[in-house]
Amino acid sequence: MLQTCRVLRSRAGPSPGSWQPLSFDGGAFHLKSTGELTRALLVLRLCAWPPLVTHGLALQAWSQRLLGSRLSGALLRASIYGQFVAGETAEEVRSCVLQLQNLGLRPLLAVPTEEEPDSAVKTGEAWYEGNLSAMLRCVDLSRGLLETPDPTGNALMQLKMTALMSTRLCKQLTSWVRRPGDSLELSPERLAEAMDSGQDLQVSCLNTEQTRHLQASLSRLHRVVQHARAQRVRLLVDAEYTSLNPALSLLVAALATRWNSSGEGGPWVWNTYQAYLKDTYERLRRDAEAADRAGLAFGVKLVRGAYLDKERKTARLQGTEDPTQPDYEATSQSYSRCLELMLTQVSHCGPMCHLMVASHNEDSVRQATKRMWELGIPPDGPVCFGQLLGMCDHVSLALGQAGYAVYKSIPYGSLEEVIPYLIRRAQENRSVLRGARREQELLSQELRRRLLGRSLRVSPH
Repeated sequence: MLQTCRVLRSRAGPSPGSWQPLSFDGGAFHLKSTGELTRALLVLRLCAWPPLVTHGLALQAWSQRLLGSRLSGALLRASIYGQFVAGETAEEVRSCVLQLQNLGLRPLLAVPTEEEPDSAVKTGEAWYEGNLSAMLRCVDLSRGLLETPDPTGNALMQLKMTALMSTRLCKQLTSWVRRPGDSLELSPERLAEAMDSGQDLQVSCLNTEQTRHLQASLSRLHRVVQHARAQRVRLLVDAEYTSLNPALSLLVAALATRWNSSGEGGPWVWNTYQAYLKDTYERLRRDAEAADRAGLAFGVKLVRGAYLDKERKTARLQGTEDPTQPDYEATSQSYSRCLELMLTQVSHCGPMCHLMVASHNEDSVRQATKRMWELGIPPDGPVCFGQLLGMCDHVSLALGQAGYAVYKSIPYGSLEEVIPYLIRRAQENRSVLRGARREQELLSQELRRRLLGRSLRVSPH
């Protein structure tokens, strides 16, 4: 493996000539129609209005009562739904993805499944089994969206584990993971063996019902990854709340033990790391070293994080230490350190280590592209970039046109399924929406240029 890594590094090397930073001045907006730019500007301005985000579900219900379901739905499809969602049917999703591919972008499909922690509304094995079917269909759709058969596994999709298992069980497992002292009772290796064999687990920290649900959940996770591996679709597991993440990471480690071995063609199961948590850098470093020692491929989606307000509120209510960074600057420093760690890891291990730089921050993207050039990591290699569909297009398009691998996170489904999902994402990403002013300025600039026929510039920030 080390010899392979050395060969990869010697082959790549820094590109000839001096470093040329990418320009995120909206120049790539010429690839989009005036209608698309107008809708984007209007929707982003609406989403930056706090009452709309805070009271989104109530406003939707009020709109349906006042306008009727048909007119209310038409307005949503022409605005927020149309901006952030690929569509409802497979044909609509394919049409959206084809447009993205023509712009040099790739799809990262997400099933819009929602379960609020401790919710009693969505429970029962039938609900989780229904979600399993939706995940398996998403795997097939992700594979089918590729323009040509791709043996390298460039098809990616998001996986939300709490769509397949109870948040209550995750909290119970998290309590076990956080206990002092080591125990092999729920080690990744034992969980991986249980997934493979289907044999019953005997777990002392769980009651009979919880053990039965854990067994069913392991079976669902195994079936998703098994199907995704057969279809050559890589699964990026979403991070959630700190009360759940240790359990989710334990399950990711179990899946990685089974599916991320060196002979399997790179990491098929990736974990997500949230830079706004104080312990993220050390966890990422430990996990990277553990994967290297075990000879496992390692896949990482690096994000800033989306649950800041709720994490701080929970810490205050419980009287525990706030797990988040003190401010945005500290979060950015954490993201930068984690990014440097992972890019160095990729440069050492080549295809055994994959990274998605999931960020809307221009400085983070510039850091990534510059360090990739310095480390000799090719633009279309094991490092890719990710942004939300309908947002940050000035960065996505510039990256795509420069030859980098760029994925847009794409939810799809009916209005009834997706609107609650979108509102939750908006509530969790308030800072991202408020920070979209730069994009709004660039959209305004391009629209004025088209309407007035003269070139205007936005001063750099």
